Amino acid sequence: MPIQNPSTAKTESPMRRVPSQRRSRERVEKILNCAATLIAAKGSDAMRMSEVAEMAGISIGSLYQYFPDKSAIIQTLARRYNAEGRKCIEAELFSVRDIDEFREAFGRLIDIYYGIFLEEPVIRDIWSATQADKALAELEIAESRVNAELVATALARIRPNADLKQLTASAFLVMYLGEATMRLAISVGRAEGDLLVGRYKRMVLAELCQEDGVVSPATEPSQSGT
Repeated sequence: MPIQNPSTAKTESPMRRVPSQRRSRERVEKILNCAATLIAAKGSDAMRMSEVAEMAGISIGSLYQYFPDKSAIIQTLARRYNAEGRKCIEAELFSVRDIDEFREAFGRLIDIYYGIFLEEPVIRDIWSATQADKALAELEIAESRVNAELVATALARIRPNADLKQLTASAFLVMYLGEATMRLAISVGRAEGDLLVGRYKRMVLAELCQEDGVVSPATEPSQSGT
């Protein structure tokens, strides 16, 4: 069963109108930057469309030409962060050729992702919003599937005789639980958060780094988020 190239996967844009001209693209960039600033300052729940329009220097009508509601703005920001995360996964896993290289690369990815959650209040707030926004929750699941295919592709290259369906299922679970782990880790004290991410790393490496059904010993995780 061939794995679809995740980078070619298409999803419907939440925007009402996707800009094609340079001036319109620049306006959308300004809208998103202003929205990100407001989210970082007060959270996505408190952000208002009227505030975004005022900060961007446009009328509320112009804002609605591109984004039908606040959820569409947040989804667009989330998709951008997802795309950056996907590039990072592709870069780390592209050249791995054995289980040891995969273990090191995937461990780095976990540390990088945890660091992003700790340092970027916008991302932290966006993913906290998934609990109340059905569209964002569905986007999180879809993104976990795409990232799981990247991971499964790397594992299938290393373990060509492994069951691809099982590899993909494990990778999907690992990627989805990664989001939940990061949200939990930043919701508790830093020391406990570091411990939780370290245990997550140890568990998922044990799950993913198997050879012929035998679990390879997981390396002790480094201090996450540093």
